[in-house]
Amino acid sequence: MDRLEFIRNLKQPSEEKIVLLVLDGLGGVQKNRKTELEAAETPNMDRLVKVSEAGLMTPIMPGITPGSGPGHLALFGYDPLEYIIGRGILSALGIRFPIRDGDLAARVNFATIDENNKITDRRAGRIPDEINTKMCEKIREIIIPGIQFFIQTEKDHRAALILRGKKFSENISETDPQKTGVPPLPVHALDNSSETAVTAELINQFLEKVKDKLSNESPANMILLRGFALFPKIPSFEELYGLNACAIAGYPMYRGLASLVGMKVIDVESGVEPQFDRLRELWGKYDFYFVHIKYTDSFGEDGNFEKKVSVIEEVDRNIEKILELNPDVFALTADHSTPVIYKAHSWHSVPVLLKSKWSRHSYVKQFGEKDLQTGSLGIINTLDLMTLIMAHSGRLAKYGA
Repeated sequence: MDRLEFIRNLKQPSEEKIVLLVLDGLGGVQKNRKTELEAAETPNMDRLVKVSEAGLMTPIMPGITPGSGPGHLALFGYDPLEYIIGRGILSALGIRFPIRDGDLAARVNFATIDENNKITDRRAGRIPDEINTKMCEKIREIIIPGIQFFIQTEKDHRAALILRGKKFSENISETDPQKTGVPPLPVHALDNSSETAVTAELINQFLEKVKDKLSNESPANMILLRGFALFPKIPSFEELYGLNACAIAGYPMYRGLASLVGMKVIDVESGVEPQFDRLRELWGKYDFYFVHIKYTDSFGEDGNFEKKVSVIEEVDRNIEKILELNPDVFALTADHSTPVIYKAHSWHSVPVLLKSKWSRHSYVKQFGEKDLQTGSLGIINTLDLMTLIMAHSGRLAKYGA
């Protein structure tokens, strides 16, 4: 019996309400002897952790740096080594594109290249949505016989690209080299099938036309493509856990992740206060509330220590809005670490606390990476968080006689 089938067979009904609060990229590495979380003033989290089970979580396995997709799938209890889902599908679902079987999706970064075709900024200065929309409109003027393509704004410098009209393959390489000072990469076939070769050729042809179309634009004068993916099949949250779940996420990609596993996606402005206020408005309508805060990750990638600290402190100031609802189970954690001094996702373990009436108290002094090493949970795998949440909410029956 596989893991998900095992959980499905043990699930049982319960009326208890669950909140999973995810601060994207929360984990850090010490700068001047403190991480971003340890440097932040978090009196509410510090009080909460003392009456919660707490510790650290390994998102995938030690030493493996997770993308946002695998990190969140693990949080939701789906093994990211089994469910390999390209970021393109998540971007398409996040903007509510009517994706079809056979469509090929990719995540787009608008980028800046110089006169030598070398990337100077992989995010084009994080252009605002208005410029992104204008660039998408220009790209839609491109015609490639035999296929349809759709490009739509996601947020800031990101967009979603969807190709339709042929039998496509997702076994192709990405064009983002993940660094500056080098040209965008050409797309290569990763297997020997004719469909893969045709897919790679079509996308390279498309990219040449994009480069020409955006050549006079600034700062967004090129696109980088990542996460090519066809639409996958995955069991829903309701099938697996028996949970009526919703997602309160302002950033499209995380709405896509939630949609993929069958959560109801709630329209909300991105930001701590509006998202917490929306949770309060919806309280009682769902069993499981996934609340995603993006900007801890964004400021980590930007290398902005003070801004990342400020977002953590804003969450702490407003966390009483959640606790006043008295959720039966409350979990606070992250999908991965994004240390400011690293300016990227990293393999480091992430902070976690889990509070319910059944919690073993941790008695740590501070909700921070150093203290959490001595918490009652120890260091666990992220994949195990959902089974703990299910157990704490009375939703898992005993295994065996």
